Amino acid sequence: MATASPAETARMSGGRTQDFLIAHAPVLSIAGFFVVICIVFAFATDAFLSQQNLLNLLRQAAPLLIVAVAMTFVITTGGIDLSVGSNLAIVNALAAIALQASIPWPLVVLLMLGLGAAIGLINGWVIAWEGIPAFIVTLATLSVFRGTALLITQGYSVPIAADSPFVQIGRGWFFGIPLPAVIAVVIALAGFIALTQTRFGRYVTGIGANAEAVRRAGVHVRRTTAATYVLTGLAGALAGIVIAARLGSGSSNAGVGFELEVIAAVVLGGTSLMGGRGTIVGTTLGALTIAVIGNGLILAHISPFFTQIVTGLIILAAIWLNTRLFARARSLRRR
Repeated sequence: MATASPAETARMSGGRTQDFLIAHAPVLSIAGFFVVICIVFAFATDAFLSQQNLLNLLRQAAPLLIVAVAMTFVITTGGIDLSVGSNLAIVNALAAIALQASIPWPLVVLLMLGLGAAIGLINGWVIAWEGIPAFIVTLATLSVFRGTALLITQGYSVPIAADSPFVQIGRGWFFGIPLPAVIAVVIALAGFIALTQTRFGRYVTGIGANAEAVRRAGVHVRRTTAATYVLTGLAGALAGIVIAARLGSGSSNAGVGFELEVIAAVVLGGTSLMGGRGTIVGTTLGALTIAVIGNGLILAHISPFFTQIVTGLIILAAIWLNTRLFARARSLRRR
């Protein structure tokens, strides 16, 4: 049997390395960017690397990561869900109202998750079966659900009793780690397995790449598409529960602009807005990057009037870089 020469072995090893770098360029770029901003804020502020701040950062990033994982599935199909912030708000407000009505907290959690799933199902049904573009549908439901939240609260915050076990969902600890962070990590791991190791994940990726080919292969495209919106509905509801528990109140103003942060986290991580490519690892890094930017700018005592501007510019630059890397990787693959 012929054996490869040292030169051929080196070329093969170099080719595999190049293929790996090309395939994972977007994720590697956001990983590098994440490390850079962590180093910058570590030197720019004294408190950034403190244990208290890092644990607080994990707690605050949890709702964003929870919803971003689910949004990865939606965007991978080529869709989008703009209603997650309003979904979060209505669940946030209703959870507080239900607790004030003396409904047992475990039942409140189940009811709110059911409401989130129903919201996602409504979006999914109109998009998948009625054929209306996802942007239009979720933009409309964004307004409907936010308006409903404002109507039922009249714009006021609804307090939650501090001694209610419900608040431990947002304030509790699990072996020294904030409970919301543990929940987010579990969901991220489940999302990673579902997207990369299951038939559902392959269908989601296939729909984004070529929905007609997947349909002809016998896959129920409409059902799978709708299922991804049910996921974002559930995730938005869970995020609303976590935030209500952490803050000890429900508010119709919760989650304003949240959907933009979620989409930014997903796209930052390397998921293509055109569909057909999704990565939970990249989404996790994207969510952490956005959380670190917000946290670091506050610690650096940058005026809150400039925080959104700086955050937006950093995200735009990172997404531009990621898009260029993704396009270059695709070009090299074709060659």
